[in-house]
Amino acid sequence: MFDLIIRGATLADGRRDIDIGIKGEHIIAVAPSLGGDTGSEIAAHGRLVCPPFIDPHVHLDSTLSLGLPRMNASGTLLEGIALWGELKPALTAEAIYNRAKQLCLWSMARGTLAIRSHVDICDDRLLAVDALLALRAEMKPWLDIQLVAFPQDGFSRYPGSERNLLRALDKGVDIVGGIPHFERTMEDGAMSVRALMRIAAERGLMVDMHCDETDDPLSRHIETLAAQTLAHGMGGRVAGSHLTSMHSMDNYYVSKLIPLIHEAGVAAIANPLINITLQGRHDTYPKRRGMTRVKELMQAGITVGFGHDCVMDPWYPLGSHNMLEVANMALHVGQLTGIADMQSCFAAVTENSARIMNLPDYGIKPGCYADLLILQAADPVEAIRISAERLFVLRRGKILAQATPRASTLHFNGLETVVDFTRANLAAQ
Repeated sequence: MFDLIIRGATLADGRRDIDIGIKGEHIIAVAPSLGGDTGSEIAAHGRLVCPPFIDPHVHLDSTLSLGLPRMNASGTLLEGIALWGELKPALTAEAIYNRAKQLCLWSMARGTLAIRSHVDICDDRLLAVDALLALRAEMKPWLDIQLVAFPQDGFSRYPGSERNLLRALDKGVDIVGGIPHFERTMEDGAMSVRALMRIAAERGLMVDMHCDETDDPLSRHIETLAAQTLAHGMGGRVAGSHLTSMHSMDNYYVSKLIPLIHEAGVAAIANPLINITLQGRHDTYPKRRGMTRVKELMQAGITVGFGHDCVMDPWYPLGSHNMLEVANMALHVGQLTGIADMQSCFAAVTENSARIMNLPDYGIKPGCYADLLILQAADPVEAIRISAERLFVLRRGKILAQATPRASTLHFNGLETVVDFTRANLAAQ
């Protein structure tokens, strides 16, 4: 009846002692004490079993390029963009492909099985587009990759952006992107949003736009993006990424803006590691945190996902594509320490981001793909607290990655004690 049963799982919604029955690539039963024949079993021992982590915002073309051509001395967004511009002439498709593939291996080991990557189209050679399209095809059996045509140097500002963006879409890039706050004027930024939304609407594509990644409270391109989403009837297919200017906006304007975003059906993607690192660089003290108003957006019913954004590149010198680290940073920066708030941070790197990417058959119920993680934690909050080990990563019902439970043995006061930092000492089971 089953090819595999996971026994004794705890689910993110709080259900315990649940068995998950898998046949082929799909889950076919979720219930306590499943009976029937099975090819094999994995004992969860009460550990958290969840669908895979999702990264809805990363830049695979620049990943792992740290130090090329040099380090970002100021640590600012604009110097990072300048460094990337200096590096572009020396880029090769092979180098982009190899670095991005290395990150994909890290991702799979970390239990991240779907990625949305922005790819710079402000290079007339479109090397990054070709490299990541090839990588997307190669990784498909193990990892889902969506690609966003991203005019890094500005849709209006870079002369070849529109031509290159259309070429990238014709090659098979999935999503229309933009960066309106990087245009020369606010008017140019608004015009770019309208033009890009027309392209997406005509082609029936999703949109994911870098929007207002600035400390300027008057950068309000998310308003235009939401209005255009309503005008084109594209609710549920549009995301605004970063939205960091909302951190600096006055409360009255935000009280109008958040309902508009909700009405339009626009999702929000915060990038906590990068937002807290790049924003507020012009401040002395007090320093602004920079991350968008995550709690308020969630409370309004807006779908909020968290992205890693950068991994060892001109903008961010750290990272190993650990989405639990992303959730942990968001929790701290957003002061999301209530139980429901902490659980919402876990949802932001799982189900919310899957919804933003419109991933089919995601979750733990009959009919969903058997893409599952067994974590060395008792619940989502504990998983974030200790950045839980991914003991098993399953892709389409087969083990993709496996790790040994993490623990230390203490020789203390004449006794030998195992410490694994979980409340239930799950490593000992």
